[in-house]
Amino acid sequence: MFAAVSLGGCAGIDYLRQSIGGEYDLLQNARPIDSLLADPQTAPELRARLAQALAIRDFASRELSLPENGSYRRYADVGRRFVVWNVFVAPELSNQLLTWCFPVAGCVAYRGYFREADAENFAAAQRKLGFDVFVGGVPAYSTLGYFDDPVLSTFIQYPDTEIARLLFHELGHQVAYAADDSVFNESFAVAVEREGMRRYLKDALPARKAAFDQASAHREDFTALVSDARRRLEKAYASAGDDTARRRAKSRIVSELRQAYAELKAGKWEGYAGYDNWFAEDINNAKLGSVAVYTARVPAFEALLRSHSGDLAAFYAEVRRLAKMPKAERDEILDSLSSTQAATE
Repeated sequence: MFAAVSLGGCAGIDYLRQSIGGEYDLLQNARPIDSLLADPQTAPELRARLAQALAIRDFASRELSLPENGSYRRYADVGRRFVVWNVFVAPELSNQLLTWCFPVAGCVAYRGYFREADAENFAAAQRKLGFDVFVGGVPAYSTLGYFDDPVLSTFIQYPDTEIARLLFHELGHQVAYAADDSVFNESFAVAVEREGMRRYLKDALPARKAAFDQASAHREDFTALVSDARRRLEKAYASAGDDTARRRAKSRIVSELRQAYAELKAGKWEGYAGYDNWFAEDINNAKLGSVAVYTARVPAFEALLRSHSGDLAAFYAEVRRLAKMPKAERDEILDSLSSTQAATE
């Protein structure tokens, strides 16, 4: 995930202040991982995990052509469960997420807060205005290479496959960035993450690879459910009729989404309950949109990588070229790539 939190902008002085302060505190608390590995006071379990994270970081540059810099070579304990809480906002009867604009990052489809209370306060204000709102905690974010992002306590306890997936994703944000296009940026980073994991697990033991593949299949099934619901909502919101009819359609589609999840869980997933919490809470346009930001363009990027025969350097160069295009021209190319991907499935 890219975060606009450190780049400030036209979103208000208070927001700018918390953004700069949160980023400053994070960087000030970071210590070189090499020094922590050499420090006898470092707990053995943390030392082992930091060494693993450093090995993953080396793999990212060596095998995936991701930037070789100081990012993820330091460690910071942030003392909380998430480093940032992102707030997504959408109209009650629209799939379109609201955006906020910043002088360097352009416009992004969420606002990030270093304090959960600040995120909830902003969310409450948006709800009072009648918007759909979703607040989601995130364990890591990228500053696009403007700063050396550290490994964080919020994810160091993850399994190594999850740490690898996260680092590949965040380093992907340093490769290419399109201002005003969160879906492009996040989908590209997910495509980098997925290809990175294919290579990272290439020689893994079958059981380990199978476990990761199963988790990935669960994510893909979940994404497919959300995408289908959003497509149906889009049609409902665009249909003739008044807002009352649209609200009824929205309620029905969300109910059917919950039912589809229950059937998937009981059937194909054989009782796997990893997404129960997501479905147990309110589902609205903002929450559904928060998923779509990360996935909508992934098929297009994977088709583009395939067209370059898996050559990551050539793939990155083409993505950087796309990022510089006007959005309409870029979208047309990505739509064509998505069609190519669909034809191969």
